[in-house]
Amino acid sequence: MLRTIADKTERIVVGLMSGTSVDGIDAALVRIRGNKTELLQFENSPFPESVRSKIFELFTPETATVDKVGYMQVLLGELYARSALRAIRQAGLTPDQVDIIGCHGQTIWHAPEWTSPDGIPVHYTVQIGDGAVIAQRTGIVTVSDFRVADLAAGGNGAPLVPFTEYQMYRSETETILLQNIGGIGNMTVLPKNSPPELVFAFDTGPGNMIMDAVIAHLTDGKERYDADGQMAARGNISPELLTELQKDPYYKKPLPKTTGREQFGIQYTRQILERAERLGLSGEDVMATVTELTAWSIEDAYLRYAAHRYSADRLIVGGGGSYNSTLMHRLHERFAPHSVIVETQEAAGYNSDAKEAVAFAILADKCILEQANTLPSVTGARMPVIMGKISLPAGKGDLSDADI
Repeated sequence: MLRTIADKTERIVVGLMSGTSVDGIDAALVRIRGNKTELLQFENSPFPESVRSKIFELFTPETATVDKVGYMQVLLGELYARSALRAIRQAGLTPDQVDIIGCHGQTIWHAPEWTSPDGIPVHYTVQIGDGAVIAQRTGIVTVSDFRVADLAAGGNGAPLVPFTEYQMYRSETETILLQNIGGIGNMTVLPKNSPPELVFAFDTGPGNMIMDAVIAHLTDGKERYDADGQMAARGNISPELLTELQKDPYYKKPLPKTTGREQFGIQYTRQILERAERLGLSGEDVMATVTELTAWSIEDAYLRYAAHRYSADRLIVGGGGSYNSTLMHRLHERFAPHSVIVETQEAAGYNSDAKEAVAFAILADKCILEQANTLPSVTGARMPVIMGKISLPAGKGDLSDADI
């Protein structure tokens, strides 16, 4: 089965992604021929509110009990399978015309720092969403649980998308910064006309995570995000609070580095709100300040880690943060003195929403081809590895059209 797929000159692949913001499942159906990738269909399936709240319980060790993790591991497999089948159907295809599904899964814990309480150094990561369930429900070979292979080779297991970004965005004439602003912000530096080993990437810090948590608190959960940055636009940046937040040691940490909800999640946001209350700030001022923090962290990362090596020509912004016009305005303002053009994925001719789902389609395809799909210069691993665990279906999928 796998050799038959690998021998094809082109393959149809579904990439599935659900990120740290837990908004829903992105499904990208692509055609891959060599190093060329064509997006055929993109679908987003929002999580039911009850599922979303249960996922958030898994981000805190005190509430992430083993029964809850086990339940969500299988439930997400079911939801991912349905999302993939919807994308296939919307594209006018059938599951037997699709070769591979690549599923990132839902990260519930990422601990790239080494620890050895029992005498053996380990670091680890946890992404859930059972690949065997996806394969059985769809009847399609499924590749999942990518990050652990890189950690096993000494890497951070992140970021992974730079591997595909190099394939899709590299330029012979421009140095390009690719900035994703999801729950966490991450930057990929693509030096002009460079080989893959010169590419480097890292998490810049909180992207939408703190902004989303703050507005959810201020609106008693009625708003999940600051639509178009409207609340932030009405506020004033607090120099005192911003200066405090800029002191977090993560921003000065040497590369390679990665972070997540464990560092900039609910507990961190509570501390921000407590500081803001002591300073007597309005809700609008808090939103303006944490929005500025995200913009500052991106500029600071460029100046701290990239500018002295490669002067950038362009910053291409994707992810949910690219729809926040207040945040985008602040990025334009901050990068203008550095002569860096700031634009969105859409302005550059790409699809911001589909970008990460497309990436995991490509990573899954490389896995089936038995080709390395990491950049050790980015993750810090000792060597390139083939990431992904392969689940094979037993015949046709179990789901009918009525199920999806």
